[in-house]
Amino acid sequence: MANQNLISLEQDDRIEAAAARLSMSRREFLQFCAALATTLGLPQGADAAVAEAVATKRRPSVIWLHFQECTGCTESILRAEHPTLEKLILDVISLDYHETLFAAAGHQVEAARKTAMAENKGKYILVVEGAIPTRDNGIYCKIGGKTAIELLKECAADAAAVIAIGSCASWGGMPSTDPNPTGAKGVDKVLGKPVVTIPGCPPNPYNFLSTVVHFLTFGALPAVDHLGRPKFAYSRLIHENCERRAHFDAGRFAMEFGDDGHRKGHCLYKLGCKGPETYANCSVIMFGDAGAGTWPVACGHPCIGCTEQGVGFQKPIHSMAKLKNIEPSAFLPRIVEEKGVGATLGSAAVLAAVAGAAAGAGAMMAKNLGLSHRAEEMEKAKKEGSKATESTEV
Repeated sequence: MANQNLISLEQDDRIEAAAARLSMSRREFLQFCAALATTLGLPQGADAAVAEAVATKRRPSVIWLHFQECTGCTESILRAEHPTLEKLILDVISLDYHETLFAAAGHQVEAARKTAMAENKGKYILVVEGAIPTRDNGIYCKIGGKTAIELLKECAADAAAVIAIGSCASWGGMPSTDPNPTGAKGVDKVLGKPVVTIPGCPPNPYNFLSTVVHFLTFGALPAVDHLGRPKFAYSRLIHENCERRAHFDAGRFAMEFGDDGHRKGHCLYKLGCKGPETYANCSVIMFGDAGAGTWPVACGHPCIGCTEQGVGFQKPIHSMAKLKNIEPSAFLPRIVEEKGVGATLGSAAVLAAVAGAAAGAGAMMAKNLGLSHRAEEMEKAKKEGSKATESTEV
């Protein structure tokens, strides 16, 4: 990390040149790098390293493959504003192969892919969009005369890193839903090794950008969870930072689309919101650079859990979620929000007791709400340890 002071870089000629390429002022460029470092959860001083890397390091070569998908992931990248797509691919990364964005076609495109792979052997980033059909030897998706399976393995062989972007590439997504006639699978299942997954339908483009900038800065991909998802983006439940969370805690729910609670912006849990069982940062960084309210829950529609395997495209959209912490009963009457009275300790205790997730009242509810992955694992281990002790005593 050559420079620990971000402010001191403001007068650096390299920073000025990089800012000009990205059509930003020097201050905006440094703010952009600081925001990326914060998003990644990096320590103090890392923002300067990010700025220097973006300004001075050679852009990483990116080979982007398309398989079973709707191109929604690429469409989300097209709508990023900080930086815009042309700045991203010309000044941050070198997008050397992308079927959708290429002006050329046919043999020219395939020749460009092979040239980029040969010139950047062991250094390029492979990005995969879409699920891979595996039934009948993968005949349901072919590009340039090769099946998706063959093309994926060929391109992954000499890649420095593999990123599966979108739910389809991450774990099969929509194409893998029952009855899954093509045998669609995620990238890791076909390659037989862990890859970085950025699920979402589509995923937020800044989760991809932050992942690539981390690789550019430190020469390694960011820390991931047990499903290969970057922890900086997928370590917290959407429910924990939802703008409607206070209404959930107070027992104020929309019961039907268009009812009084729905119009007032109350919690959408009883309309099927999957935020309480879905890990992602949608409620924190929003989506699409269109300002406040640019994510499903803010727009009045429940989260469908598209980043979570076994939730998105598996559970009915309007069926209620299985909370990771305390689950209120769907059959209890609502707390009287018309009088402006929030949840009392007694009412919270009733909800907790009926759900069977806690025996205490408001204190236990507060303790259990918003558990992170690590906290959940600790609770699970504690319970298993108690069961083992009881078995030994018997």
